[in-house]
Amino acid sequence: MTKINDSKQPTGTTQLDAIVIGAGFGGMYTLHLLRELGLKTRVFDAADGVGGTWRWNGYPGARVDFPGGPYYCYTFSEELVKGWQWKESQPDREAVLGYLDYAADTLGLRPDIQLNTWVASSQFDDATQQWVIKTDQGDSFTAPFLICAVGTLSAANEPDIPGFNNFKGDCLHTGRWPNESVDFTGKRVGVIGTGSSGVQAIPLIAQQAEQLTVFQRTPQYVIPAGNHDLDQSFLDDIHNNWPQIRQQMINSPIGAPFAPRQRSALEDNQATRNQLYESLWQQGGLGIAFDSYDDLLINKEANFTLAEFVRSKISATVTNPDTANKLLPNFYIGTKRLILGMDYYQTYNRDNVELVDLRANPIESMTTNGIQTTDGEEHPLDILVLATGYDAVTGAMQRLNPVGSKGITLNQAWSKRFNTYLGMLIPQFPNLFMIHGPETPSVLYNMPLGAELEAEWIRDCIREMRDRGLTRIEPAPGAEQAWGEQVAAIAEQTLFPQTPSWYTGENIAGKHRQFGVHLGGPLFFQHLTDIANKGYEGFVLS
Repeated sequence: MTKINDSKQPTGTTQLDAIVIGAGFGGMYTLHLLRELGLKTRVFDAADGVGGTWRWNGYPGARVDFPGGPYYCYTFSEELVKGWQWKESQPDREAVLGYLDYAADTLGLRPDIQLNTWVASSQFDDATQQWVIKTDQGDSFTAPFLICAVGTLSAANEPDIPGFNNFKGDCLHTGRWPNESVDFTGKRVGVIGTGSSGVQAIPLIAQQAEQLTVFQRTPQYVIPAGNHDLDQSFLDDIHNNWPQIRQQMINSPIGAPFAPRQRSALEDNQATRNQLYESLWQQGGLGIAFDSYDDLLINKEANFTLAEFVRSKISATVTNPDTANKLLPNFYIGTKRLILGMDYYQTYNRDNVELVDLRANPIESMTTNGIQTTDGEEHPLDILVLATGYDAVTGAMQRLNPVGSKGITLNQAWSKRFNTYLGMLIPQFPNLFMIHGPETPSVLYNMPLGAELEAEWIRDCIREMRDRGLTRIEPAPGAEQAWGEQVAAIAEQTLFPQTPSWYTGENIAGKHRQFGVHLGGPLFFQHLTDIANKGYEGFVLS
């Protein structure tokens, strides 16, 4: 690769070979891989420690809601796998951050990670073929390659509530939780939102608060997490068979060690189905959806069997019939994020917990003392918790809003559609790679494992360019359209697009509707390999 003449760089600018934004799973592994190539690389992150989204999500009850423990980790290194002892099947935030600190230290990554640093701007310079970034501290850095590992669930969504600034109490967002512990003892607490973070936080807040009022926008299907301690014999078995387990995860539709399902829910009678569902419900975890039948997300009748089973569990658990009815979801199960919870429905049997159904009784405004709903009732609060989720999949990239070739901004390029090729690069944004970008499997695949596979593809691409003396890569004209059609065609074979969700961007006012997740799982990663083997077909390299 041609060396950039430092004399042409602006005064005070540091020249690098690669810049990575984000110090979570993807950003840290990318740093590790690029350093192995001999590239001078630096990672920037606004947080005060490594961990990405986990560093910001310090709300009560934050836990892995995927097959966790030894499966939610870096899989590429048996040393890392065997060197960390997971204690629970669904690790909490502290355990995940401890693990990522361990990985950063074991791989020696910290010298090249710059924390407490926001990337204020990023722009591609066509003349020098370099990305130029400026930080909130006034420093400038240039590099031919920019890798954005900014996270799919990191741009917090703050609802537009009339009179929001009138509220005199404390207001917290689950996606931007303070580092210090929050004491709810004796407080009147309101929680808006019953997605994953709300479901995890509500039971713990209820144990402390004098009164908890949950403002529910959409009832959710919540599956028991089944969290339990991991015994040593289980961990030893995983460590001894790690290469085979890793391959099974890679081949799985969601990157988890589930055996392939090859049976329709409609092949069994109701008694047989419910017996299986009951067994998996008692076991806890996502197995009830991903280790039972293979047509739950493509066949409406099959989906109905599981949805009805879960609805029956809600009705049987919540003692107040009116409250239970408000908690019953009516969309296809699994087409919104399937949530793992601990004593979530049982919490509504507590005397100090009230549920407000915002579909029937929306929020009219915030007052100085709390929330007023359209029926005229004011709900007095000392603390308001916004569990309102994220501008998912695309929000963090749009917040960064890099400037590409010829001065186009990302928000201009994505004003009508989130165009990518392979979910890895964006037309008119040369040498900008994304990890878990829109139109990758991202949130519907094991995210640490997916980040590994994508980072390795980026590493191989950069190595190929260096070996061939090339300095620029970008999608060929039209490649993004064909890719978008492929992503949409796969989604249309499922029930996902039939449900408004953050997968489609419909939780954000004004955001255009587009299903932003590639549902191919292992087929996606095989496609990445095939494209590379064909000399990066669909790209222009120069």
